[in-house]
Amino acid sequence: MQLPAAQVAVLEAASADEATSVDALAEATDLPPETVTGAVFELEAEGLVTVSECVDETITLTDEGREYAESELPEISLYEAALEAGADDDPVSMGQVIGASGLEGNAVDIALSNYARKGYGQIDSGEITADPDADPASDEEATALESLAADENLDDAAVRDQLERRGLLEISETTVREVTLTDDGVTELMAGLETAETVGQVTPELLTGGEWEDVEFAEYNVEADAEQFEGGRVHILRQTADRVKDVLVGMGFQEMEGPHVDADFWINDCLFMPQDHPARTHWDRFALEQPTHIDDLPEDLVADVERAHREGVGPDGEGYHSPWDEDFARALALRGHTTSLSTRYLSGEEIGEIEPPARFFSVEKVYRNDTLDPTHLLEFFQIEGWVMAEDLSVRDLMGTFEEFYAQFGIEDIQFKPHYNPYTEPSFELFGTHPTTGELVEIGNSGIFREEMLEPLGVECDVMAWGLALERLLMLMYGFEDIRDIHGTLCDLELLRETEVTY
Repeated sequence: MQLPAAQVAVLEAASADEATSVDALAEATDLPPETVTGAVFELEAEGLVTVSECVDETITLTDEGREYAESELPEISLYEAALEAGADDDPVSMGQVIGASGLEGNAVDIALSNYARKGYGQIDSGEITADPDADPASDEEATALESLAADENLDDAAVRDQLERRGLLEISETTVREVTLTDDGVTELMAGLETAETVGQVTPELLTGGEWEDVEFAEYNVEADAEQFEGGRVHILRQTADRVKDVLVGMGFQEMEGPHVDADFWINDCLFMPQDHPARTHWDRFALEQPTHIDDLPEDLVADVERAHREGVGPDGEGYHSPWDEDFARALALRGHTTSLSTRYLSGEEIGEIEPPARFFSVEKVYRNDTLDPTHLLEFFQIEGWVMAEDLSVRDLMGTFEEFYAQFGIEDIQFKPHYNPYTEPSFELFGTHPTTGELVEIGNSGIFREEMLEPLGVECDVMAWGLALERLLMLMYGFEDIRDIHGTLCDLELLRETEVTY
């Protein structure tokens, strides 16, 4: 029997008594594994071998996982520092505990996101508590990391999946093929095999010389496995942000741009937010260390905003009668909302005076010192928007939302009255989560107050809103935890497989 050289080599290396893996055959024949795989499938088609398949799962620690296995998990470091600070008796400043823990950068976010989940304690309003009964020595994830570092097995599927979501281990699956000679294969071996010269590629020389008529061409198995490559793609969050922009531009809006770091004046003072408001403490904002203050602010506007805060606006206005300090207004911080862009545009300082009717929006990142959970992150994207026109009402605002969300297939928006220092009336927006059926808060809105607009020089109505882009994704795709789509716990496989909705 004549067979190509690769098939002959595989038949001679295979056994009828025990299965031999493709890798073992490749080593024995000194052929590439892919060549052996092709020969094996061809021999199987001839009935000379049988092929069995199984999936082999390999678990390996990532560099981050190995680092934690050798030291300790960030949440354990945070817990130990909290105990040392006495947080098992009374709440302690979160900043104090983080400083004592020695955690920096992403390790802080990782520790905070896993601290309460594991029952080490609670984090609330910038303070941390520690459960005295918690036992880091029995932390299942820490124990699993140590076992994997020692090349031991990990049988707990739930712990394994959690470590994989955290990016601390990688699970790879490979298909292992094993080959066994059939009776026909043994018979042909005993009868003797001849090597047939085959050609695997058509060349110009074969064609011009006419030799192609006399040679035997190798067969190709188009069903053989090929190596899988994962190409880059635009993140689903960015895709949705771009789509939001397209929708708002289609509704007649223009896009705003502005700094991520801005003065408290633009972020809060122009919004008629009192300087002693809890949201303006160092616990809820990310202040800059260098530089600490902005140099230039429009003097007339600063005076008008201060007057509104101290005295109010109009004959019935009273203001806040609370301290107001220009030095505080000049302090620099990461913006907690993109309404700082709105105040810059409405005041005329960004692009000059804007005449009504006008519509503006932005889809930009904001930064807040929130407690991490499935619906809150330290940084996220906000869909800011406002409309300037005469005689606007809440009905106009609700209609705008219904039109906007309908473009994304969301038609069950609900509204709830709310309080904001800078809008009256105000209300929050809610949508129904497609998987859990729960109401999810997706934004805040209202009509800007006179105390905010008058210092900015705006003489007509302005309705405005701040919507959460990540919450929109939750309603569109059914995500239950926004940490699945970006951040250190991002599920890359989920992002690769999620179908983009249009």
